Amino acid sequence: MNMKAGLFQQQTLKMAMTQELTQSIALLQYSTQELSAFLENKMMENPLLSVDEPSSTIFHLGMDRKKRKRTKKDYDSDYWIEQASEDHPSLEAHLLSQVNLQKLTKEEQRAFNLLIQNLDENGYLRVQLDDLCTPSITFDALQNSLELLQQLEPHGVGARNLQECLWIQAYADAREPLAEMILQNYFLEFANKRWKELSKQLGVSLQDIQRVFDYIQTFNPRPASYFHQEKSTYIVPDVIVEVRDGQIFIGDLDGNTPKLSVDKQYFHRMKQHQDKQVKQFVQEKWQEYQWISRGIQQRKETILRVMRCIVEKQPKCFYHGLEYVQPMTMKDVADELEIHESTVSRAVKGKYVQTPFGTIDMRTFFSTSLSSTDYGKDISGLQAKNLLAAAIKQENKKKPLSDQDLVELLQKEHGLVLARRTVGKYREQLGIPSSSKRKRFD
Repeated sequence: MNMKAGLFQQQTLKMAMTQELTQSIALLQYSTQELSAFLENKMMENPLLSVDEPSSTIFHLGMDRKKRKRTKKDYDSDYWIEQASEDHPSLEAHLLSQVNLQKLTKEEQRAFNLLIQNLDENGYLRVQLDDLCTPSITFDALQNSLELLQQLEPHGVGARNLQECLWIQAYADAREPLAEMILQNYFLEFANKRWKELSKQLGVSLQDIQRVFDYIQTFNPRPASYFHQEKSTYIVPDVIVEVRDGQIFIGDLDGNTPKLSVDKQYFHRMKQHQDKQVKQFVQEKWQEYQWISRGIQQRKETILRVMRCIVEKQPKCFYHGLEYVQPMTMKDVADELEIHESTVSRAVKGKYVQTPFGTIDMRTFFSTSLSSTDYGKDISGLQAKNLLAAAIKQENKKKPLSDQDLVELLQKEHGLVLARRTVGKYREQLGIPSSSKRKRFD
């Protein structure tokens, strides 16, 4: 073996990530909001860039994919709801408006204000009164102020925990003494649905406890949430799918995404500048503009190609609704389009499509395959969840079905083979409690 040191030439072939490719990958996985923020930052860095008003285009699903321009008026009337906001009074102002501070001592006023300042966004007081005591505010003043606070509306404000919050509301309503007693003394037994034991201790029927449960369900466990509503976040879809006259149309939607253009006159003027550093700077910014423009165009084309493939594989879904989603993986789409599976993943990440049945996350159309003999072919996980929800909805609420009962029922009626833990997982994803929590006694 030759171990001599020296200089040698060797030709190899390897993959290299160019700056343009890296940027294209990043742009593809951006959501509409992230892309807008990215472009706004670039416009601040690059003096050549400016913004053009975007437009929308509709494509027919057929082979010709003819284009049809949509006017801004059509776009606004069909796809946008005016974002109206409502100003709410602050919780502090609302509570102070119900109290005559003139009847309180200076110490009680300070204590009352201190309690309000320590309420969390749900209206709970999570701080111990001992920790709020100061040389000018005694424990007794805080205790008296807390009693006053808990009498105010919305009822439940100032509670230290959920039990106290619900009890305050029951006490203020005063229509159900049994509810007050249960909430004050038997909250854990009641919440854990140990109702048979509770009925024996109280000497009441299970129907009475069920009535109390239904009554408490009308209470608000977050009494101050109205005063801490966050501003609504609106989803901007990237693609539109329409059904008109029995035909499916697909279009891109750039409604809130600025389109870049370049100030060519400024570019040519600065390119003739005598300073070499200025000329180099302008040339770099021109190349950056070209990279971003190509990346945005590739992003749009890739998303449309993926969405078009989804529609071609899931036509029943767009004609009749999400319950008709068929099993389909990202690999299926990738193989159809002859692209990498990771490209499909980036193309649908954080992207939404506006459909005849609502604005949907593009990932919703991908689902694993489950075996069903009655359907004659595999069905999607979403269809299985719909069948599970329908079975639970039709069950006898006095004798709700356990997860094992649901396994047997789905196999018997639909030929759907699911493990018990899968049924439990689907049930939790649907927000449906266990059979013991679904049982009713009326």
